[in-house]
Amino acid sequence: MPSLSSVLAFALASVVIVAIPGPSVLFTIGRALSAGRRAALLTVLGNAGGILTQIVAIAVGLGPLVASSAAVYTALKLLGAGYLVWLGVQSIRHRKDFAESLAHGLPAAPASHAVRAGYVVGVTNPKSLVFFMALLPQFVDTSRPVAAQLLVLGAVFAVVALAMDGSVALAAARFREWFASSPRRMERVGGTGGLMMVGLGAGLLVTGRPD
Repeated sequence: MPSLSSVLAFALASVVIVAIPGPSVLFTIGRALSAGRRAALLTVLGNAGGILTQIVAIAVGLGPLVASSAAVYTALKLLGAGYLVWLGVQSIRHRKDFAESLAHGLPAAPASHAVRAGYVVGVTNPKSLVFFMALLPQFVDTSRPVAAQLLVLGAVFAVVALAMDGSVALAAARFREWFASSPRRMERVGGTGGLMMVGLGAGLLVTGRPD
């Protein structure tokens, strides 16, 4: 287990890191605008699960492989980017159906769909995986079991991300509800959320491999 001072220092660093807009935040906002508060919060939950999976992968040695292998890094990047673009296109395609459903009450999508979407985005983000590889060792005491410390610190980051991204989801959803008074306005919002996800996926595709 890491020391209390290491946990607190890493928690503070996590707050700063999560506060910087990145793929998770942009994806959460896009989901909130296109699918509403419930879907956005479940997406945040799934994303936290993806983060924990990355930490587990790092603990068992996948991190160094991704950091050193251009092929593995590219495969993860293409998978994550492709999934984001697909979700965005689906949101744009169905924006009219989404707007029309407001008049009869918007049906809730299965919880597993939103959680799965967030999880896939979180677990296939290669930049965060490499980032964790660079950051986590600074808070690890090598005289203690390293894998256990990585898991604890990863859990700390996931909790911080869950709280902060959840707040963003709630704020974005309130903004969406203001638009919901007009089906046509809501149609534009659904399209905007989809475009955000497509743009995020395209941005990930053109992002170069970190040195």
